[in-house]
Amino acid sequence: MDPIEVGEVFTISDEEQEESEVEVIAKVTLQGTDYVAVSFVEDLKEETEEDIDIFFLKLDADGELSAIETDEEFDQVSEAFDAIIDE
Repeated sequence: MDPIEVGEVFTISDEEQEESEVEVIAKVTLQGTDYVAVSFVEDLKEETEEDIDIFFLKLDADGELSAIETDEEFDQVSEAFDAIIDE
């Protein structure tokens, strides 16, 4: 499977099985693990940065996206993306 690229759009399902389109807005690798920052496509169309919710997802060895499990891991990923986005 190809790695996920910035700008790619895909569909995710929430706990209620509601589907939403998200776009990859950034990607970072920390300690050998790839993470992506995604945002809802609908929010990105609004184009006001303050209103955009960003979610971080982890790519596992099979190329599947999964949630970040620990606060410590989330904090590390969040800081890495902040550094990228501020550039």
